Amino acid sequence: MGLYRDRILPRLVDRACSSEGLQRWRAEVTSGLVGRVVEIGFGSGLNLKHYPPEVEMVLAVEPVKLARRLAARRAGAGTVPVRHIGLDGQAIPLADASCDAALSTFTLCTVADPDKVLAELRRVLRGEGRFHFLEHGIAPEASVAKWQRRFEPWQRRLADGCHLTRDTLALVGQAGFVVEHYEQRYAAGPKPWSYFTMGVAVNRP
Repeated sequence: MGLYRDRILPRLVDRACSSEGLQRWRAEVTSGLVGRVVEIGFGSGLNLKHYPPEVEMVLAVEPVKLARRLAARRAGAGTVPVRHIGLDGQAIPLADASCDAALSTFTLCTVADPDKVLAELRRVLRGEGRFHFLEHGIAPEASVAKWQRRFEPWQRRLADGCHLTRDTLALVGQAGFVVEHYEQRYAAGPKPWSYFTMGVAVNRP
């Protein structure tokens, strides 16, 4: 799995996640970001062109070397400074309350321990800092959820640990964030993979 994970999968993810439809979702979830933004699961930098001008710097967390190389090309052509700061969202090498906002797109489905990642985001966000998220997860229809559970073991093997059945809103709420607003609906594509949750949550004591 080393060659597949390190050399092949990042290119497949980059191609699959750069569709025009997903770009519209990315443009919406990045709206309102300001200041210093920590982005977990930075990947190949597909969110870069959507960052608003109010963003001063992106602090990127991404473990896959090839994804970081692909991102460097996009960062070089962009206007927002990007600094790769770490490999693991469970241990972000930033001081407490050092970021104005955080972003996660299609990342909470894959990380080994989403509770730890969200706790780290709360730690590095200043009080009232906002967490913008766009994730896929468990569908509300029992028939779709049944297929998600059936597909999930294969999904995790083929997509580097990606889960189909995580409940994004529950995870964010349990971490202590206060969800300001959210939207949940099916995007284009097969339903087991396309039930999206997009929202903004506030870091409050």
